[in-house]
Amino acid sequence: MKQDPEANKANAIAFYRTAYLGDPEKAVLQYVGSEYIQHNPLVGNGKQPFIDYFLRMAREYPDKRIHFVRAVAQNDLVALHTHQEWPGGDEYVTMDFFRFDENGKIVEHWDALQQIPDDSLNGNTMY
Repeated sequence: MKQDPEANKANAIAFYRTAYLGDPEKAVLQYVGSEYIQHNPLVGNGKQPFIDYFLRMAREYPDKRIHFVRAVAQNDLVALHTHQEWPGGDEYVTMDFFRFDENGKIVEHWDALQQIPDDSLNGNTMY
């Protein structure tokens, strides 16, 4: 199957939103391929460690919110730029990268997370 970057982009957003908002089992079932390679050092490799991580996050931080600022797709890769709001007023900018297999399923993930500071020396937002 030829890669469909627009479909991959929509699926990456749906996958992330579904897992982040508390249903990682559904996210994995619908959007993940036969393998899931994880590069975040705080999450184990494979589907079940991903599910366990997001179930724990849902229990510990049920009021967190995510906003998708932009998504970029090229060939089998999708990059998401998000704004996360956490209980207690903490806010983060994240950049996630997903690799898709030939069936349009996610098989690999990388990410970077940075807390949004109160002040910026350059006066620019992080978005």
